[in-house]
Amino acid sequence: MTDHQVNQLEQLVAENRLLKQRVDQMQRLTALGELVSTTTHEFNNVLMTILNYAKMGMRHRDDATRDKALDKIYTAAERANKITNSVLGMARNRSNQFETTDLAKLIEQTMVLMERELNKYRVAVELQIEEVPAIQAIGNQLQQVLLNLLINARQAMPDGGQLIVRLYPEGDSVHLAVRDFGTGIPVDKLKKIFDPYFSTKDGPDESGKGGTGLGLAACKNIVDAHGGKIRVESTVGKGTCFTLKLPAAPARQTPQPVGNHLPGAATPMNAKAAG
Repeated sequence: MTDHQVNQLEQLVAENRLLKQRVDQMQRLTALGELVSTTTHEFNNVLMTILNYAKMGMRHRDDATRDKALDKIYTAAERANKITNSVLGMARNRSNQFETTDLAKLIEQTMVLMERELNKYRVAVELQIEEVPAIQAIGNQLQQVLLNLLINARQAMPDGGQLIVRLYPEGDSVHLAVRDFGTGIPVDKLKKIFDPYFSTKDGPDESGKGGTGLGLAACKNIVDAHGGKIRVESTVGKGTCFTLKLPAAPARQTPQPVGNHLPGAATPMNAKAAG
């Protein structure tokens, strides 16, 4: 290989690295934009509830009506407090350094922010959270993975359905599984599910989410960078389960920062592991 060819190869490698960084950044901004949109709508709903019941309490002088109005206002205010704490938690997770991370708390914060959207599309969530050791992670990146999997699960159940989010220990690893009972993924497409720009969707849905083919590829990159693995199991008409396997903090080696089948399926799923 000539010096000129070597220089060309090095230039192509550098350009490829730069393009990958830009794609990762675009995916992070997309996920953040979706989260901001969801949070803004949720806050607006809470404020409208407080305003409407405050007006009702001011119009009616009887104790029963005022008690009802105050009760609704108090409930809405508690909801607003949960949202605020979740957003603050998300803001604290903006670091790009590996830190001790409580996955149970991260799941709780994410579910608060996704609650309105899941309710809107008639998706009932079952949380199965077991006690697990902390992990070393970049919190905002794992939250991006979880948000992507939750959105995918919601989109796989256009008529609503059940969604299971399970956190459990296994050996020296921590497992996080997101299980839907939706349309499922055909075997021929399952093999390509983590390929960049490959998508099983025609384009964004009515909420403007999905269809770029970047989400799951970014998820795999993030999980790989955390020294973990991501596995998908799916059967057409039965649903899909994504499982993250992450090393527990005491057993992990510090990586370089970068941008199982759940109960309920009628038959075993076709499985593909990534990482």
